[in-house]
Amino acid sequence: MSESIQSGKKISTLSPVTLSPAVRAAGGSEAGSLKDGQLLERELLSRHARNVSLYVVTYAAQGLRVKGYLAVPDHAEPLPAVVYCRGGIRRVGMVRIRRIVSMARRGCVVFAPFYRGNEGGEGREDFAGEDRYDVYHGLLMLRDLPEVASVPVSLIGFSRGALMALLAARDCEEVGPVVVWGGVSDLHDTYEERVDLRRMLKRVVGHPLKQADEYIRRSPARWADLIDSPVLIVHGTADPQVNVSHAYKLAAALEHAGKDHTMLIYEGLEHRFPKEMDEVALDEVFRWMEQKRNEIEGKKSKKEEN
Repeated sequence: MSESIQSGKKISTLSPVTLSPAVRAAGGSEAGSLKDGQLLERELLSRHARNVSLYVVTYAAQGLRVKGYLAVPDHAEPLPAVVYCRGGIRRVGMVRIRRIVSMARRGCVVFAPFYRGNEGGEGREDFAGEDRYDVYHGLLMLRDLPEVASVPVSLIGFSRGALMALLAARDCEEVGPVVVWGGVSDLHDTYEERVDLRRMLKRVVGHPLKQADEYIRRSPARWADLIDSPVLIVHGTADPQVNVSHAYKLAAALEHAGKDHTMLIYEGLEHRFPKEMDEVALDEVFRWMEQKRNEIEGKKSKKEEN
């Protein structure tokens, strides 16, 4: 059913999330009275699952008001947090409540940004361009919540959300484990494989020859050496939307760079797993994230002792 490959390379010692100085200079904003990462609104939805409270939150990113879901398990003590980076663009691939509630029931606070311009948010989504700051500043917002424990924040990136998660791992200091699920690892390959997406890609990102730098920036397999977080790659072999070759390409790049990575390849599964198999895979994902968080915290404790 699945294939597991563990590289066993070193893991960075991590602590509270901060943005690197270069990223702050490039994308930070104190426009008006909005401070990047500031929680502006938190509205409890009337529709929420048993033992999990579901909110719509509004927060600041580059001076914009951006929205997302926040799922908080009923628990007396602070819990580890996960950022779920959705796939698609605009109305396609919007966050599914069932999925983030299922994640929260595994004992984590889950934040899922809609990305700018969606569901009443300001700005315009641009497929892992400036909208990457919606994840970066969402991390800052999440770490300030009283329900969130002071342990590394994990990221799960689905489909093109993998670009968002890996960009955050590259650009935000002290990020925790990253899961790439059915993820794009090279946007050049996506342009060649997905003829149906070419018009959108040319409009939003540009042409891969004329705007080559924009495609490289959205191709984690080309800068895997800059990723210090442990990475779990989850993919189905029958995925018609993001070919499984993206998983193997990212794994090869991480292996070449000597980075900590694991693969879970599911034979015969497509882009979205059937519900039963999705739950099985989520169990494996959350076990892996807990293991990596514990390893990170262990390394941090040893460093402090020395």
